[in-house]
Order: sequence, then C-alpha cells, then structure tokens
Amino acid sequence: MEPFHSGTLAGIGSFQCKTCDYVVSLAAEDTLPECPGCGGKEFVRASLFSAPGFAGEAPRDAEDDRPDWLSQARADLLSEPGQYLAHDSGDSVVVVALTREWTRIGRSLAADLRFDDPTVSRRHALVVRQADGVRVLDDRSLNGVFVNGQRVEWHVLKDGDEILVGRHSLRFIDTTSAPAGASADAPSDAETVTR
Repeated sequence: MEPFHSGTLAGIGSFQCKTCDYVVSLAAEDTLPECPGCGGKEFVRASLFSAPGFAGEAPRDAEDDRPDWLSQARADLLSEPGQYLAHDSGDSVVVVALTREWTRIGRSLAADLRFDDPTVSRRHALVVRQADGVRVLDDRSLNGVFVNGQRVEWHVLKDGDEILVGRHSLRFIDTTSAPAGASADAPSDAETVTR
C-alpha cells in the first residue's frame, strides 16, 4: 500500500502510522498531521479488519498476562467491594467506580470516562449495570470495542476482562464477592494514584 505523508490532503478516513501504529481519523478537509504517538510522517490507510481480534487471537485472561498496575489498583485503590473500570494513564492508575446504571466512554465532553484521543469516537462505548450483570456495548464507534481481543457489539463482563477502546486498555474489576468489613465510605466516581 502506498504511504501517505503528513501535510497532504488525505480525505475522509482513518490512517495508521507506519512506525508506531497510531491511528488518526480525519474529515474531508483535514490534512495529515505528524504522528501524535512518535512524530512520524508516513501513514497508510487504516483498515478496521486489521485491528486486533480479527485474526482469531485467543482471549488474554491468564493471571500472569495481567499488568502490574492492575494488582496495584486492586490493592491500593479499592476500599470497598464494588464494580470498577481501571486503566493506566501513563503516570497514574485511574479507577472509576461503576455506581450508576450507565457509564459513557468516549471523546465527548459529556462522557463519564473521557479519552481525548482521535482513536476514540465521541460516543464510543457504554457500560451498563443491571441486576443480571454488567455489559459493555459498542455505541456505534468507528474503531469498535474489543473484549479480551475479540470485537464485540455487546459483551457480559467478568472480573479481569480487558476492554479496548481505541488504543486504550481498560480492565473491569468486580470485587462484589469480596469479604465484608470494607470502609463505610462510598467510593468516589474516579480516583487516581500516582506511581
């Protein structure tokens, strides 16, 4: 495939950096910028079907595949049993308590969990809490929602599941079966810890 160079008129679509695989989505009059991920200048058209999960990758749910920050979040940030979304923002671990029926994930300022990133749609995903379980739903996103490496329209979540939104990896944590005796203080909607 012929590479596109930054600064050229690219047209509508998504373009992937040849160096670091960062994906940029553009409108008709946008020009291709330098890569926000690595500063590279060569892009190829991104294909939805080249995204992780379409090659039949096995789900990654083994305990040894889980990142260190997930253990840190479980040990340091969760003071009472509940359901949470956690992600590593680079310099801190962010834990969001799922306390409402709907939690919106996206690039929009109205999102409950916001990522200012062109790989994330304005309205990318919804996490829905109901009596029969917690589900993640694709909210008509451009790049899709992946759970444990598989693209999903909706998926019932279990403790430790990895949710990929754009290029951001979130982990679902469910500690509702944890022993009682936790703090009486209710968890806040978002807590962070700096490494």
